[in-house]
Amino acid sequence: MSGWLFVGLSAASMSAAPAPVQLAQADLTTPSYAVPPMDPWYGYKLRLAALARQQGVREPTIQANVPSLTRNDRVIELERSEPVARTSSGVVGALAPYLRSHVTASLVRRGQANYSEHYNSLRALEAHYGVDASVLMAIWGLETSYGTVTGRTDLLEALASLGYYGRRRNFFEAEFVAALKLMDQGVPRWRLKGSWAGATGYPQFMPSVALRLRADGDGDGYADIWSNELDGLASIAMYLRDAGWKPNTSWGIAVRTPSNLNRAAIVSRTTAPRCPQVYRRHSRWLTMREWRTLGVAPLGRSLPDGEMASLIEPDGPDETAYLLTGNYRAILDYNCSNFYALSVGVLANAIARR
Repeated sequence: MSGWLFVGLSAASMSAAPAPVQLAQADLTTPSYAVPPMDPWYGYKLRLAALARQQGVREPTIQANVPSLTRNDRVIELERSEPVARTSSGVVGALAPYLRSHVTASLVRRGQANYSEHYNSLRALEAHYGVDASVLMAIWGLETSYGTVTGRTDLLEALASLGYYGRRRNFFEAEFVAALKLMDQGVPRWRLKGSWAGATGYPQFMPSVALRLRADGDGDGYADIWSNELDGLASIAMYLRDAGWKPNTSWGIAVRTPSNLNRAAIVSRTTAPRCPQVYRRHSRWLTMREWRTLGVAPLGRSLPDGEMASLIEPDGPDETAYLLTGNYRAILDYNCSNFYALSVGVLANAIARR
């Protein structure tokens, strides 16, 4: 396609993905020339170009990348089959099988080896950002198996296709424009590979997050989250600090609950604005001292008496439960899933041999 077709779009071009043009019935008494309908995918690329232009993306970046985009039907099918598209019941399975499949012996062993290898640098990052170094390592391990599985999907193609599909159009269009802005900052397109849903690099950041929070971890003046391990770890630390991580505080502890615990008395009465089903499984906040008074006993390490924590019983009463601090919620900000956040905490403890 020639680039000139992507210049000077009107506001109408930025409406929802255009449907095929409906031609009026021809007047058979006079000659006429049929105008072929606009291909919807081509029309959608016009929209993407206009959005990018409106948000300050350089014209050469638009012209070099948007006209030639091809639609990726595979990512559209994956988006269509995502659980959120099928159900909003919030039903989940048991934690123990999830941990067995996600916090594997291999992941623990390699995490400990990486932790030892990067020990001094991790301590420096911990001192600078205030975030537990073992949590950084655990997120890196769970997201990309310590950098070995970062995804091979072309981000521009994937994000454009997901925006075209339309279920989360505003989200994916914003991420598409953010990816173009990364290119304006000098990130080559061949670097912008990742998951089918658009996450990229060692931290698996969406492009908008990479724009805002990628960090230079080795002091060379450039934040390379795609091939520099320390930059990737520093960027995870930056993210968690931005999400409210409190220094020198655990994410949470495993506990045993008493048989006579009055669960109705500790139900949280607030509704979280984000991921309400995830937070609905948390109790109201009490101090560690108050939890002890209720008979909730740590299984190993404890929390300071004045530390605020909420209770989660992922597999119900009489099973292992956890008291969660505000730092657990910073992990949830990274990926809003209780099982994910608990697996980060459990893996971090194993890596640090706690």
